[in-house]
Amino acid sequence: MKKINILLILIICLTGCKKNADTTSITGEIKGLGDDTIYLYGIDGLYQHIDTIYVKGGKFSHSLKVDTITTAMLLLKGETEYPIFLDKKEKIKVQGNANNLDHLNIEGNIYNEEFSAFQATLQGPGIPSEKMLEAKAEEFIRQHNNSFVSIYLLDKYFVQKETPDFKKIKELIDVMAGVLQDKPSIGQLTENITQIEKVNEGKTAPFFSLPNQKGEKVTRLDKFKDKYMLINFWASWCEECDSTNVELRKINNKYKKNKEFGILGISLDINKEDWKNKIKQDTLTWEQVCTFTGWNLETAKQYAILKLPTNILVSPGGRILARDIPTDSLNHAIEKVLKKEKK
Repeated sequence: MKKINILLILIICLTGCKKNADTTSITGEIKGLGDDTIYLYGIDGLYQHIDTIYVKGGKFSHSLKVDTITTAMLLLKGETEYPIFLDKKEKIKVQGNANNLDHLNIEGNIYNEEFSAFQATLQGPGIPSEKMLEAKAEEFIRQHNNSFVSIYLLDKYFVQKETPDFKKIKELIDVMAGVLQDKPSIGQLTENITQIEKVNEGKTAPFFSLPNQKGEKVTRLDKFKDKYMLINFWASWCEECDSTNVELRKINNKYKKNKEFGILGISLDINKEDWKNKIKQDTLTWEQVCTFTGWNLETAKQYAILKLPTNILVSPGGRILARDIPTDSLNHAIEKVLKKEKK
């Protein structure tokens, strides 16, 4: 599975530690991987790096303390993520091939086995359509309404869509058992969906004041008060943001002399160097701001950001004109409002 941006499956407690009777072990072999590094990330809304697993000759062994059922991500070869479900005092075994990192075999508890079974239902000739993937995910959630895999699938196939169907998300939350609905992740998701109604089309864009690369404060009211503004929420680790950056470069080149329009990038990065390097690498020459607090950024909460990238078009008066604009529709959306302005 390609790199994705999981926002809302919370880690209660996950810390690296020395091997003892109270720890969970992760051992495995990925043929063809050689000497490499696997990064373990907690999915706690911060996309937080928890630990590093060193691979020697394709084999690895690692121990960590897990206090409760936990969903984490294995980041392999810097670009492929794979979910791993952990619980207390378990022995997790990972097997796979470096030529097919999208399909690992993870054993050790019922949740990893359930996810493997779900993955198996997607196998077949050709690439499954988005509609088919959603149907399979919904079927699993309804049939396994007390499985933590269902929270992961809800996020991956419904929350992370370019244009999420919040009615469907609410419907699937309602079918989940209480043990899942009581999880902080689901509570936060429900709150965010409620918040979206406050920052939807026609609503006033919340005020913000965030530092740019020079440390100067950038605010919605001062910097863009006389122009249309496209706010792009992104992060250096977001693979889907790469294609959006390509489109934004085209748009920026097209409108850089237009005093009626501007772009603002709001990053959810944690590491300053990663942020700066990505800006340089992708030639992001428009205004960029970041507080290095990840998903804890208050502005992200105010704008009810559930996924990256998220694009929001704001009028000179601060009214939200459109949100969750698909990448291939950005140019058309901007052209439409600017033509309307000239009439």
